[in-house]
Amino acid sequence: MDRDHLRQLLEQVREGAVDVSSALERMRHMPFEDLGFAKVDHHRAIRQGAPEVIFGKGKTPDQIVHIAGKLLERGSNLLVTRAEPEAGARLRSQFPEGEYFPASGAFRVWRDRTMRGRGKIAVVCAGTSDIPVAEEAQVTAEVMGNEVEAIHDVGVAGIHRLFQNLDRIASAKVCVVAAGMEGALPSALGGLVACPVIAVPTSIGYGASFHGLAALLGMLNSCASNVTVVNIDNGFGGGYVASLINRP
Repeated sequence: MDRDHLRQLLEQVREGAVDVSSALERMRHMPFEDLGFAKVDHHRAIRQGAPEVIFGKGKTPDQIVHIAGKLLERGSNLLVTRAEPEAGARLRSQFPEGEYFPASGAFRVWRDRTMRGRGKIAVVCAGTSDIPVAEEAQVTAEVMGNEVEAIHDVGVAGIHRLFQNLDRIASAKVCVVAAGMEGALPSALGGLVACPVIAVPTSIGYGASFHGLAALLGMLNSCASNVTVVNIDNGFGGGYVASLINRP
């Protein structure tokens, strides 16, 4: 139950349309619902403005579907990250209104498409190999109520591609930039735009990239003052924080 649903319920109680006992029954699983293997945080949407997100990796398809069903009983939107193909197929079967994104493993049910952001979020990635991480950021930001513009394959190996898209990127209120190898793109872009740049290092690269550690360290050492960094491959974290920044 998010803030809008809770406010609506309280208004109905005040107007006499819903009695107190019925209201208590609808709220009985707050702040969380204990499923034994998981404690579903129904209160999170009220505390933070967005419902709990299911991290799919390490959970069985049955567990993911069960948690998802409980969240959708009391909310409009759902996001699952890092769902393996078997779990994605189960989710699509159980919730046919949802969308599964095989590249990133994200699954979402997007019933409430109200735009809540002040402006646009640009999700940019350096290379085609970085698209799965960028897609996770895009899906996250969209389901949280933002207009997102995705711009792919504009890394520093052919920096003229970045300049060709600079007007589109510069019009955004926040940028999420995913890059592997040496992780140079967020610094290059950070020096060209006035908005916050959330850098997402990816685990793409050869041996000396150390599975994204080289990109992470490069981004942490950026001399562009508007660049901040999330964890390796954490497209979800980049999209989530971008959404918070973009709120009115």
